[in-house]
Amino acid sequence: MSMTDQIEATNRGLARVWIEFESALIQVPVIARLTGGRLRLEEYRSLLRNLRQQVVEGGRWISRAASSFGPAHEDLRAMFITHAAAEHRDYRLLEQNYVAAGGTLEEIRAAPKNIGTEALSAFMYQAASQPDPVGLLGAMFIIESLGNRLAGPWADKLAAQLDLAPDALTFLRYHGENDVVHMAEFEHALTLAVESGGVAASAAIVRHAQIVARLYRLQLEELDNG
Repeated sequence: MSMTDQIEATNRGLARVWIEFESALIQVPVIARLTGGRLRLEEYRSLLRNLRQQVVEGGRWISRAASSFGPAHEDLRAMFITHAAAEHRDYRLLEQNYVAAGGTLEEIRAAPKNIGTEALSAFMYQAASQPDPVGLLGAMFIIESLGNRLAGPWADKLAAQLDLAPDALTFLRYHGENDVVHMAEFEHALTLAVESGGVAASAAIVRHAQIVARLYRLQLEELDNG
């Protein structure tokens, strides 16, 4: 198989994972209510409260992964470092949105990880600690695709349902607008990873996407179950 074919095969594998993930995601109660126009304000605050705990960890596991890349993957290491720098303060948007939606900083900062977030974070750190963790590109594919494909439409639905002010939706708006760029960066990183790692890298990327898709959904299924 040529390198071009291998990259295309990886993208097809990721596309299948995404289709399965999105189909399952809309059946998660909080997302079903959001997309169905039935979400309550307290449920939106719960969503923000639970997402914060995962987002706080995001920049940390990306930084851990960057430190695990060896000299053969300097370009990937640099990309992970840049991505960590871009993401590490995102949780502040969630805090601001929570307050704008009627909550308090004390509440959102004191909330524990739910059991799904615990599982997701544990997997991310374990994977990030492995040598040359190219598989984590699959994890990033799921998370960045959520922002790129769903954050904007979700923000529109929330604004219509709950009559929220713009400052209560900046986290979703930001990711809906900026994750387009992040996905372009992902495509470049995917090419680098598959060119250097071949079939093994491709399989690891798709496998990590499958795992993170399931654990991310678990996080949303277990809101406030900390």
